[in-house]
Amino acid sequence: MVVCRMTLMVCKKKRSKIGIEKKTKWWKLKKEECCEEFRQKLRQALGGQVLLPDDWETTAEVIRETGRKVLGVSSGRRKEDKETWWWNEEVQDSIQRKRLAKKKWDMDRTEENRK
Repeated sequence: MVVCRMTLMVCKKKRSKIGIEKKTKWWKLKKEECCEEFRQKLRQALGGQVLLPDDWETTAEVIRETGRKVLGVSSGRRKEDKETWWWNEEVQDSIQRKRLAKKKWDMDRTEENRK
């Protein structure tokens, strides 16, 4: 009789972060409060000048840096593709009802909401 004991180390493969590029959330400028805050911070960063400096690179870098501080940056990671494009209307409606029911359950955990 032969008995063998083994210990196996299973390691997850780490994804490289080489291709990850963080992006400024410029779309937040559509919100009025973010837009106003950005304007104020940009004016402060430019020293309250009405006219912009002649050097475009300097001006662009000040705008980018202010955008990063005020609006924030994305994580740079892509969302995993769930391949939902092929779902028909019935499946999409079912998933939507499930999501809404989960939100309702998370907010108020009563027996009535459990159904």
